[in-house]
Amino acid sequence: MSQSQTAAQPSRLSLWWRKWRFHLNILLLLIPLGLMPKYFADQALFRGDAGLGEREVGEIQVGPWSLRLAEMRNEAPQLSGASGYLKSFNAALCEACTDKVKATYLRIGKPRSLRAAGVIFFGTPYNMGASLQIPPKTKPDAELWITLEGWDGSMHQAGIPLSKASPATVAWLNKQGGKP
Repeated sequence: MSQSQTAAQPSRLSLWWRKWRFHLNILLLLIPLGLMPKYFADQALFRGDAGLGEREVGEIQVGPWSLRLAEMRNEAPQLSGASGYLKSFNAALCEACTDKVKATYLRIGKPRSLRAAGVIFFGTPYNMGASLQIPPKTKPDAELWITLEGWDGSMHQAGIPLSKASPATVAWLNKQGGKP
């Protein structure tokens, strides 16, 4: 028996792999390239190069100060583990009030006091972010309240309808229909 007769013939899988491995490697390079535009758009949004968010609410007057408010994403609240449904908002203080405002808060429903002012915005005064918890039983006609606390101890509040701040959230609340 010669040596060539004892060697096993390559399997069909081995032959297929030898033929197609180059094409599969090219595919592995093309898939990430297809996702790059969304990645770069998200990075521009996070840096503030593409504005405050996907949907800007506009300028909101809060006492003597004002701020621009925007939804981070124009979509329904997302389930985030044990904390429930969250909706991300971004804000930017006016040029004249950046050194006068100590903290900015966001809440559904009018706060009773500064201790219950809601979630605090974080980041620079020109691009702040906050993730607001949206209970599924929130009424669609609820108001979103913004509280600004000044370095002098003053507190100013303003409310806007949730339907103006986030129509996608109101549509989601209507779809929920009071489900827990």
